[in-house]
Amino acid sequence: MDLREMQNKDKIFCEERGWEKFPPSLVLIHLYEELSEVGEYILYRDGYKKGGMGNDRDADYENLKREFGQILSLLMQLANSFDVDLESAFLSEFKIMEKRFGKEEWKKYTDKFV
Repeated sequence: MDLREMQNKDKIFCEERGWEKFPPSLVLIHLYEELSEVGEYILYRDGYKKGGMGNDRDADYENLKREFGQILSLLMQLANSFDVDLESAFLSEFKIMEKRFGKEEWKKYTDKFV
């Protein structure tokens, strides 16, 4: 299934539940919430937070995958609010990024961080 098909499937799913009536501001805040849950996973994975030491969770990879699914769904819902075709938006922006960010130049730059 391509991104356009996924976005359409998400649109139908939301319309069947009346979710398209939520204002974009609420969808965006919900998206932030889900992004913060991915951030929390990273904090546990990288050892900044540790379960059993004042925190009640650990990094849960299965839950992380669900969070990414929720993020994608909310992003599609938000894009649908503005009639943005994510697939064409991505492909258009990707062409611009390929021109703006030369691979050799950036490869040298990022190699300094490893």
